[in-house]
Amino acid sequence: MSSFKGSDTYVVDAKGRVSIPSKMRKNIDPAANLTFVVTRGLEKCLYAYPLDEWRRLEESIRSLSQSNEKDRYFARTLMQWSEEVQLDSQFRLLIPKSLMDFAEIGKEVFFIGVLDHIELWKPENFKKYIESKKESYEKVVEHVMGTKKQ
Repeated sequence: MSSFKGSDTYVVDAKGRVSIPSKMRKNIDPAANLTFVVTRGLEKCLYAYPLDEWRRLEESIRSLSQSNEKDRYFARTLMQWSEEVQLDSQFRLLIPKSLMDFAEIGKEVFFIGVLDHIELWKPENFKKYIESKKESYEKVVEHVMGTKKQ
């Protein structure tokens, strides 16, 4: 089971390859076999799941109802944008062009570890995303984590 955390900015080469940050690389479970599934994320970013984590996500998608319109739409859209990518010997991830275009990624990519996956952002887009948040981090923590009674 992977547990990605932290962030870093790396350069994307002319072929669309970028090295996975070493602090994240060490958290790739051997069960992933150095394979990632890259897909469209939310807020104009990409999600990169190690293969073992992607298989867990697929199992939850399989449990969705094919008779529910939103479930079908979600499954179709997610799978349409998903690409399986093998890391090369230098631990570089080849970002598919269509996904780079979607996330507006150019010469740099901002990595964020989010437990079971890694998010890839255009650095300026992530900065705008953070600046757009109207609530403070402290207020969000209070809402999400709640207040524990002693």
